[in-house]
Amino acid sequence: MRIHPVKFIPAIVCLVAIGVAPYAAAEVDGSQVDQTPLKSVKVVEAFPNLQWPDIATGADEGKPKELRPIVVTGAGDGSGRLFIATQPGRIHVIENDPQVEEMKTFLDITDRLHYAAPAENEEGFLGMAFHPKFKENGEFFVYYTNDYKNEKDRKSIISRFRVSKDDPNKADPASEEIIMEIPQPYWNHNGGTIVFGPDGYLYVGMGDGGAGRDPHGNGQNLNTLLGKILRIDVDRKDPGLNYAIPKDNPFVGRQDARGENWAYGIRNIWRMAFDRQTGTLWAADVGQDLWEEIDVIEKGGNYGWNLREGFHKFGDNGSDPRAELIEPVWDYHHDLGKSITGGNVYRGNKVPELAGAYLYGDLTTGQVYALWVDETTKQATANRLILEKGTPIFTFGEDDDGETYFSTQEGGIYKFESAAK
Repeated sequence: MRIHPVKFIPAIVCLVAIGVAPYAAAEVDGSQVDQTPLKSVKVVEAFPNLQWPDIATGADEGKPKELRPIVVTGAGDGSGRLFIATQPGRIHVIENDPQVEEMKTFLDITDRLHYAAPAENEEGFLGMAFHPKFKENGEFFVYYTNDYKNEKDRKSIISRFRVSKDDPNKADPASEEIIMEIPQPYWNHNGGTIVFGPDGYLYVGMGDGGAGRDPHGNGQNLNTLLGKILRIDVDRKDPGLNYAIPKDNPFVGRQDARGENWAYGIRNIWRMAFDRQTGTLWAADVGQDLWEEIDVIEKGGNYGWNLREGFHKFGDNGSDPRAELIEPVWDYHHDLGKSITGGNVYRGNKVPELAGAYLYGDLTTGQVYALWVDETTKQATANRLILEKGTPIFTFGEDDDGETYFSTQEGGIYKFESAAK
């Protein structure tokens, strides 16, 4: 028995534009933002004949499992392959061909991690990044929750693995080298995006540690790694560490701060990506009570959590906008969606209508949007609906050519095309 991903039929309709009046009129001038649906772009299945392995679907045991594809990425090695990782702990590899049918298992670490969905659905395998020199060194990195038996032993793990010497479509499970272990107080808000920047350093998106409303104040505490974006050097080691802290990190040398921290005031980024043309780091930060937000990340920036949620004061902790807090480039109210899924700036060649747009979706509504922002002024110029109805949007990713894909919770992999095709 094989289980095929649930399909959805794209439909484009006009909705209330997100992030504008009546919710954020003071922050976003709706008259300056193009909100018309983008009818020149459509969403299509990327690999309509692709079958997931029985071990992933649960067909081998006769017990259907959620697929939850959480990473879609190329390896940057010119091989034309696409890697799809799932939250239960498997990385699969396929040929990047619309007619592909076979999916191979690249790495299985289900026995090394804790994954207890649907009750606790924010742990497990959460991130993957190929080394910029993967073609030469065969190294890639993963982020996952350790297989803890007691909650006080719960940790986020960042590890290095290497590809098998005998088969490029197989990783060596025995090659694991743990780079970082970060204690986690709760099962939720683990972040999990890991991505290499243009500078060759590894950036890590860390959630605030969980529960709700940041009870430990991690977002504004520079002496913890939680509620931060980290920046580390995985090619070198400082004394006592399996990585090095770059000397130009903004908080290096401060007694009240961890040197690994690059930016702070983060709640729970889901996902972040570098614009491959400009080098700008974009992040989608999931909201708490009312607002989802999109940020452009700057060195040393404070993004406001838990003083702010989007452009807005948060609870009794908040304040009016302050010069030291970096406001988002966009936010939207929970009347319109309740869990943002980022997102990358489109730099492919097949859909020129999307050039320079930040593509993102929402987990709960299944909607997909394209956001254009003037990077000089940090002001949005357009936020255009592409997909109005779908199933939960799980993640976005790029292949080696810069084409963008997104996945759904049930295992569908989709891409964008010009509607005229």
